Amino acid sequence: MPQRISPRLMAPALLLGGLIAGGAQAATWSDTFIGYRYGTQFTEPGNAHDVEKHVLQFTHVSGYSLGQNFLNLDVLQSDSADPASGGDSGATEAYLTYRHQLHLGKFGGEPLAFGPVKDVALTGGFDLNTKNTTFAPRKRLLVVGPTLKFDVPRGFVDLSLFYAHEWNHCGASFCDVGEIEFDPYYQINLAWGLPFEAGSVPLKFQGFYNYNGEKGEDYQGDDTGAEQLMRTSLMLDVGQLAWGESNQLWAGVGYEYWRNKFGNQDKDGVDTDAPTLQLEWHF
Repeated sequence: MPQRISPRLMAPALLLGGLIAGGAQAATWSDTFIGYRYGTQFTEPGNAHDVEKHVLQFTHVSGYSLGQNFLNLDVLQSDSADPASGGDSGATEAYLTYRHQLHLGKFGGEPLAFGPVKDVALTGGFDLNTKNTTFAPRKRLLVVGPTLKFDVPRGFVDLSLFYAHEWNHCGASFCDVGEIEFDPYYQINLAWGLPFEAGSVPLKFQGFYNYNGEKGEDYQGDDTGAEQLMRTSLMLDVGQLAWGESNQLWAGVGYEYWRNKFGNQDKDGVDTDAPTLQLEWHF
């Protein structure tokens, strides 16, 4: 039997549909890359051991006459410290993120600029994930809200305030519920990409930071906590230095900071401090 959409979700769902439809217009610019991250100090809730992970990344960013799109797919391979269900091998996770911005200044013919802000956007999108552990998460997240686009000499700095609504799944025996709809919560998102030079060395500093408010009770009836996640990296334009082709091959180091991972509190593995090695091949 088809499930009825909650009235409180109808407006965000319709708005999100309109944002995605708008993003189908012809691109005026784009940047696509395949990336790789590696680290040995990742964590998982309820797990006292550090986890080694290899992460393969596909990212596409593009702009069109009214806004821009962002799509990212991470495929994460853990070592045996984070086992797959029914075996001793490491778990595999896929995590997909999509965001679309409508630049509101485009509709009025001039940017909605004030102070350090060069324009205001309306952003909507979704996250989807799956992982072959006993827990078997299947995250579905919708977000929508305003974005302030800051005026910087090069690159971008965006600050967003999102309404977020999340659904997920637990297949483990210790969960009191298998399917869960969390309470709506707010998300503060800061994203940046800032190219610069140190002498003649081309570099970029990039990343994002999310602050998620509490989202009610979890699968065992415990209260969730506010969650923080930051991923950032300092990258060197190796291609420009080695063979004169800018924005093709980047290499660098990164850092993942995570507190109360997935809203979990007061247990092993909910806080992460993981240095990473990173590569990007743009095409």
